[in-house]
Amino acid sequence: MSQTHSHGPGQPQHSHGPPQQPPPGAVPQQARPVMVPTADPVMQAIIEASFIPVDISLGAPENSSVLCEKHGLEKCSDCDVDFLSLNRLSKLLHMNPNIRCPPPPQMLSQKLSSAVNNTKDEGNAFYKAAQHDKAIQRYTMAANIAAQRPPWEASQVMREEVTTILSNRSASYLEADDPISALVDAEVVIQLKRPWGKGHFRKAKALEKMKWYEDSKAAIELGLTFEPDSKACPVIQMNKSFES
Repeated sequence: MSQTHSHGPGQPQHSHGPPQQPPPGAVPQQARPVMVPTADPVMQAIIEASFIPVDISLGAPENSSVLCEKHGLEKCSDCDVDFLSLNRLSKLLHMNPNIRCPPPPQMLSQKLSSAVNNTKDEGNAFYKAAQHDKAIQRYTMAANIAAQRPPWEASQVMREEVTTILSNRSASYLEADDPISALVDAEVVIQLKRPWGKGHFRKAKALEKMKWYEDSKAAIELGLTFEPDSKACPVIQMNKSFES
């Protein structure tokens, strides 16, 4: 039951009660139509001109993956197709039916981030304890976990994680008297984050261990061009054979 009243002089009367029902036979008010933007004709023409139909077949699980029809492969050089990235996204959505579409890239898996950081920290603890074999195992595990980030997350997050982990693993390899593996990790770090001085320092230390002093000096000099004041790129003491 509603009551009609006013709150003050000059104010219209109104009621506090259930909403008024339309009288019988009244036409309900229609919702405002949603305006759909029209496609850019130039862009649409480009899309249509570049569209090339491809014969495909569907694969497991439950027809959620795409394969080339002729060979049944995700990536086929003969058919000139590569469905690896598409299938990875499709399988992730298939395994998570509650996700109807990929979330925004700024949303990250906190559980995965914790797993990466905790495993990396374990590696750091083993490194400080001079247990370099165990440190290398933990760093490898942390890098593998970081590489499992779903494709809709910002790639920069995984790049930063892997860069730090491989830099630490490079140091562990060097302490374990494996300069070649240390050099490989340092090269990957530089490819992922070229302006970071520590990657060049790791490379220089590995090259110095291998007695490639000219290359070691060049690596340090290149690192200093990116970070002139970086403490990660100290001048390495070369032996007399290099100085001569």
